[in-house]
Amino acid sequence: MNPETYARLYGPARPAPRQRRGGTAVTLLAAALWLLTLASAGWLTFLVGMAALWGLADGMSWAEVSDAVLPYALTVLGCAAALTALAFAPGIRRLTPPARLLLTGALACPLPACLALLTWVHTG
Repeated sequence: MNPETYARLYGPARPAPRQRRGGTAVTLLAAALWLLTLASAGWLTFLVGMAALWGLADGMSWAEVSDAVLPYALTVLGCAAALTALAFAPGIRRLTPPARLLLTGALACPLPACLALLTWVHTG
């Protein structure tokens, strides 16, 4: 069909505006989940780093310290890679970016938050 004919018959084409419901709430909830996740991961990283530093100050060899730090670092990198792969999966990519962040934040939040709470209680 000729675009000029359509314009003469019906007027210029105007796409309908998109309805955006709950965009702000989803964005704020996603930000809160990721803030909690990153704060928990930061606390755990601080504890692992301090334990490694104390171990080195106490005379442990670098090999012994790296045997304790390496699994933590690999776990964090593996979780980040899995969440990235999930965020770019074909079914998830069709979601809006705030909804995608909310989904990945809901999956990423519970484990570090529980571990950080547990270590916070035990360390005093």
